[in-house]
Amino acid sequence: MRNLLSLSILATSAAFATLGALAGSNLITGDGGRASLPADMSRLNMVRAIYDSEGGMGEAYYAYDGRVWARWETDFPEGDDNFSHRLKQLTRIDVAPKAASRLLTAPDLGDFPMLFMSDPGYMVLTEEERAAFEHYLKRGGFVWVDDFWGDAEWQQFANVMRTVLPNREWRVLSTDHPIFHTVFDLKEMPQIPALPFASPGGSTAESPGAHKFPAGSLDTPEMRAWLDDDGRIMVLATHNTDIGDGWEREAYGDWYFETFSTRSYMVGVNVVVYAMTH
Repeated sequence: MRNLLSLSILATSAAFATLGALAGSNLITGDGGRASLPADMSRLNMVRAIYDSEGGMGEAYYAYDGRVWARWETDFPEGDDNFSHRLKQLTRIDVAPKAASRLLTAPDLGDFPMLFMSDPGYMVLTEEERAAFEHYLKRGGFVWVDDFWGDAEWQQFANVMRTVLPNREWRVLSTDHPIFHTVFDLKEMPQIPALPFASPGGSTAESPGAHKFPAGSLDTPEMRAWLDDDGRIMVLATHNTDIGDGWEREAYGDWYFETFSTRSYMVGVNVVVYAMTH
């Protein structure tokens, strides 16, 4: 009984420590305790990266679908859980069924070979986070960044990356890169609109008014990457597309699933299998 009580106290203390670390006004909304979800070292864990954003309502956070979302939480956890399930179905990878989340400064970040990051158009990092992010990437970590649109949101993220990897620049990955053909043969980078912007037969580009000004071009989806000295992808960005919403919204009507979710899963499977084998 004493041992059980001690374990309970330790678990409670760890939970409060995590909540304290996440107590920034732009960070906590609907994480649901995933930042304290322990790593399952026998499986691949999908992990959402937690970051802060500048600004207030409509910038660092926003109201949608009956709740308030921090930018980092976009499509989380449903999208990440759905992708974990489909990844296990479509490959031989043993994937933990529940996605976790982690601060970039989490002491166990190195237990996870890859992180998923969403909606970084207002992203900011502290010096401690920047150093931890750089350390993670240079020690072999892989980060996939998704769901940011237009010129201003890209520039915000690119500026952050210049502080993390100051001597490196991103490059566009053309469709002849192996990542487009690792499992599924993708002829192009698909543009996936979030559900509110999707309509049968309509444009797949999201509205400029929904994104940071000046939005600029939102029409062309691309994969962009930062590489290390050996050509390994450290950071992969899927820009002008919302792969994560394709996962989250797979149950919102047959036409959306068939038109967008299927391609979102193809991209996701290719990215993860490539990251785990290169």
